[in-house]
Amino acid sequence: MLHFSKMHGLGNDFMVVDGISQRFTVADYDLAALADRKTGIGFDQLLLVEAPTQKGNAFKYRIFNADGSEVSQCGNGARCFAVFVREQGLTDLNEFWVETNTGRIMLSVQEDGQVRVNMGIPGFEPAQVPLAVKARQSQYSLEFEQQTLLFSALEIGNPHAIFEVASVAEAPVEALGTHLQTHVLFPQRVNAGFFERLSSGEINLRVFERGVGETQACGSGACAAVIAGIQLGLLSNTVSVNLPGGSLKIEYAGTGEPVFLSGPATTVYRAHLNPNFLK
Repeated sequence: MLHFSKMHGLGNDFMVVDGISQRFTVADYDLAALADRKTGIGFDQLLLVEAPTQKGNAFKYRIFNADGSEVSQCGNGARCFAVFVREQGLTDLNEFWVETNTGRIMLSVQEDGQVRVNMGIPGFEPAQVPLAVKARQSQYSLEFEQQTLLFSALEIGNPHAIFEVASVAEAPVEALGTHLQTHVLFPQRVNAGFFERLSSGEINLRVFERGVGETQACGSGACAAVIAGIQLGLLSNTVSVNLPGGSLKIEYAGTGEPVFLSGPATTVYRAHLNPNFLK
């Protein structure tokens, strides 16, 4: 029996698996079938806890999208990861480092139950994103439905394209988000974020995540939107980000500094998987 927890961070939901106390190999499972919301468990991503490979880290953190593709970062998932390892008795620390495929992040469980995540230092060079252009620019452009759209591009564990819009309710999230997944500018696909500025300290945001589609919340997307807004001179260094699933707090001091994400993480239930789901 494979034991797991179903968790969510502001509606961005996860199947979380302890790969330390039990054997789990991704190749043994049909993740798309598990992710199906009618016939499976239903989730945006599967989060896997593994033993660290580098000294100074408590765990290794791996993330798999609903379509089975592996990605390197998920801020909402990171908060759930922090709560999960404590609930499972894998650690009693309130603060610890975990490995990801692109570096390491610090997780801090606060006294009020909120989790603060050091998401690391964002990258802006096209090769880091990656973005198929020759030189870094403050903004880039692309054509969509006979319009020229400006966007910011950066990586914060995942590639992000950020669009400022007048209204998130009217933003072409599904159409443009889908279009960008096969666009020549994004060789590894991209998370598309659409933010509406309410004030220097507050934005509304919707995110289309590669391999998933639009989600109720995206932690790395919230970080990316705030970073882009700060670089455009639109936002302050601490911003409340309102997503369909709820609000996150993002803190970013500027170029060369890490970005911090704070928000809740909720355990929905714990269960075990029917072995018939094995391939």
